[in-house]
Order: sequence, then C-alpha cells, then structure tokens
Amino acid sequence: MRLPRAVPSSLLALAHMQGELLSSAQCDAAGVTRGQRSRLVASGVWQRPTKGVVDVDPLMQHLPNGIDRRRRRAAWLGLLAYGPEAVAVGQCALVLHGVAGLPMQVTPEIALPRGRSVRARDGMRVRYADPVELLRYGPRNIAALVPALVQALPDMPRRNAVAVLDDVLHRRLLSDEALAGIEARLVGRRGAVRVRSWIRLADRLAESPLETFARMECVDAGIPPDALQVEIRDARGVFVARGDMGWRLPSGRWLIVEVDGHEFHEAPAALLRDRSRQNAMLATGQVDLIRVTAHDIGRPGTVAALVRAALIRAPSGAEPVDARAKRPKTVHVDQLVRGRRVGSAEPPRGSARRGQTEGAVSGRAADPP
Repeated sequence: MRLPRAVPSSLLALAHMQGELLSSAQCDAAGVTRGQRSRLVASGVWQRPTKGVVDVDPLMQHLPNGIDRRRRRAAWLGLLAYGPEAVAVGQCALVLHGVAGLPMQVTPEIALPRGRSVRARDGMRVRYADPVELLRYGPRNIAALVPALVQALPDMPRRNAVAVLDDVLHRRLLSDEALAGIEARLVGRRGAVRVRSWIRLADRLAESPLETFARMECVDAGIPPDALQVEIRDARGVFVARGDMGWRLPSGRWLIVEVDGHEFHEAPAALLRDRSRQNAMLATGQVDLIRVTAHDIGRPGTVAALVRAALIRAPSGAEPVDARAKRPKTVHVDQLVRGRRVGSAEPPRGSARRGQTEGAVSGRAADPP
C-alpha cells in the first residue's frame, strides 16, 4: 500500500481493514491533511471514489483475490461516505459477515435513520427502511444476518442466492428455524415468491459456492444429484473419501462429480491430496468420477452435459467385475466431443435415495464437519 511515510502504521492497518479506503475524517485525525490528500490524488497514487473518501491503493483490487477485495471495498464505501450513522445493509452487510457465494459485483448499500435526508451518489444505494437488528462491526453498525438476507436475496441472481443460503447453513450461521423466519419476513416484499422457491433448493451439505453452481446447473438440466458429500467405502467398509455430488447408477455404482476451486485445489499440497483421494475412490471399483473446475462451471452447460453423457452411458444393470475393471472411470472435460449433440432424454436413474447403503459404497449424506 503506497502511503506517505508520515502516516501512522495504525492508519495503514485501518485502511486495509476497510478495503483500502479511508474517510477524510480518519485522515484528518491521523494528520494527513486535505492538501496532502489532494496532491496524492492528483499524482495518481490515491483515488477519490466519492466525496469524503480516498482509495489509498487503487491497484489492490486488480491483484489475486481482487473479487473479494472489490466486494469489501463496496461494503465500506457507503459506510465511509455517509458517516457514522450509516448502517451496512443487504449484500454489503453479508460481505462484512463473511458470507460466500455473493455476486462478483456488489453495489454499495447503506441505511440511514429516518428523518435524515441525503441524496444517493456515485452508484451507491441509500435506504430509509424500518429499523433492523444491528451488530457492531468495529466502530460501525451492520445489519444482523437475518435482516441482511431478507434485504439481499431478492436482488441476487438465483444461483448466488442459493449459494449464499448454502454457505450460511453449512457453516451453521443460520438454523432451520431462522431460515423459516426469513420466509415469513419475505411476505409482501418484491420477489418474495421466487425467493421462497430458491430457499427450498438450499442444502447445508454444499461446501462451496462452486459446488452450488454446479449443482444448480444439473438441477436446471433435470438431472439433480441423488446425494451430496457421498461417503465412499472400500470392500471392507472402511471410509475412503467423500464425493461432492453423487448420482446412484442402476448398476449400484456411483457417478461422483468433484468440484475443484481456484484458491484451494490449485495449491501443490492440495493437488496431491486431491489426486490421492481420486485414486482411492477409483480403487474401490464402485465409482465413476468426473472432475470439474471453476473454468468449466464458468461455461454454462458444461457440467450438466458431462453428467448427462455419463448417465446415458451407464449400463442398465450390474456388470461383471471384469467388465467394470476395463471401463474408464474418470471423465475429463476435454473428453466431451466437440460438436456432439447430447440427447435431452432423461437418463436411466437408480432408485436409491439418500440414506441407503448398498454394497461397499454408502449413499448416506454425511453431516457437515
């Protein structure tokens, strides 16, 4: 972060916490004068995204993990621009709660006490809503999780809304009772009917937004998974691994889709662990495996096409062990033949449901850690 030497390190730390943003009042208190700020902005070292706020490291949001930094910056921009009475609400409150699955672009959004009249500016949104439950976030106020979800969900794309719900449920930030309360509080709001239908798609077993995005694509294609976090066991019943999403095949085998994300799965140690897990699952002789990445999920239809093709290829009954051993077990995205039209007919599906255990593979949906 490029700050003048005279600026205290405490101000540097404060700016980092606030998405690289500082208010004029914070700069004044630290001894960085208006003239100094103007010179830094004129030289391009700092930027002024809105009146009363400076961005002390405008290039930071373009570095790795820049999406998270931009979201955090958006959440703080409204708080700093509108002063101590401003409350972060909606998606901005969810950013500060650390919720995953939000859209890539978040609009700065705050609420102010009734009776105070200000004009929205520079793309920010100002609400004058009824009082909501508040939490202290450092020296500022943010909406509590439940009212923030009620405000934010109607403004999100469907897959992000489901991913956000999956995340707060998986991390036990939200109970089933609180989720029902969100439905009740949505009554009478714009978009309430469609949001309630999205709530029914939420699953606390989903472990990442990418898993949710892949699942939603399969749901929309008419081939929802039979189970999440499928336990794979060897012939002795010893636990081997969990698969992100699973489809029970008519032969009794599992088609498992593993979702590899950018940040975790591309680290060398994680790659080795993923490879060991993959080999262990395949060694049971009871698994067909598809691995997809964030890049694949970013190409609409790719994951669903791979799953549908694998389901169509699946035999209708049990195979001899020798035949199973000769069949390829792992499907890579590059193996999907370009230009080939995958049939739209519903593939044969097994009758096993979550909770069943068959052979050496458990179809029970595991409890989250």
